[in-house]
Amino acid sequence: MAKNSTNDPQSMSFLDHLEELRWHLIRATVAVLIAGVIAFVAKEFIFDVIIFGPKKPDFPTYKGLCNLSKLLGLDESLCFKELPFSVQSRKVAGQFSVHIWTSITAGFIFAFPYVIYEFWKFVAPAMHANEKKYSKGFIIICSLLFFLGVLFGYYVITPLSINFLGGYQVSKEVLNEFDIDSYIALVRASVIACGLIFELPVIMFFLTKIGLVTPEFLRKYRKFALVIVLILSAIITPPDIASQVIVAIPVLILYEISIFISKAVIKKANKKLQKTT
Repeated sequence: MAKNSTNDPQSMSFLDHLEELRWHLIRATVAVLIAGVIAFVAKEFIFDVIIFGPKKPDFPTYKGLCNLSKLLGLDESLCFKELPFSVQSRKVAGQFSVHIWTSITAGFIFAFPYVIYEFWKFVAPAMHANEKKYSKGFIIICSLLFFLGVLFGYYVITPLSINFLGGYQVSKEVLNEFDIDSYIALVRASVIACGLIFELPVIMFFLTKIGLVTPEFLRKYRKFALVIVLILSAIITPPDIASQVIVAIPVLILYEISIFISKAVIKKANKKLQKTT
């Protein structure tokens, strides 16, 4: 640990800051690895229940779509009895490698609040005393947004993607037999991407604090933001309009929330400036 870690951060050298950052990264990494070991041991639950859950016809999302179909009088057009594909491993160490990396990914998701806590501990010494009061709220909000994004990616994006791509065929002569690496990569990308995208309000908060973003800027470039959101939606979803719209709606809502947050930050900064003058 750096010798000056408990002193005024103003007196710390560049190397002291690097040393401090190194220890925060080490502790965050250890937390991820510990959570990853727990996920590694809980192999049956992680894979059979979580990873391969969206592959099963009785997955909650599919049940919900089936009930919606019946409610709208569409018979059983949105009901799925069987997804026409299989998952296989064609490498000698394929399943073991997947087990390791999936456990690490799960470890990162489970340990995310602690990772954010270590990040906050690193930047907190440079903040004012009144800003440090909101540390607990920052960690809770970041974690909540991330987990909401993860759940959205898992229960919405993943089943839509798997259902569309798993049943897509260019010819009946071609069977869908996906490699386990490809299947888990789709689940991982959908979940992690949505988790990080849902952090948009927090990112805008900090960008506003350091003066890179203003409410006027966000309003002015709202149309460009819409295009970017649609592009991101196209990247993390199957190539159909319905899935892209489903992803775009919550992201656009988060963007509007970001404008409100940016406005609140600017308003608070102006009040503080008026008091000091």
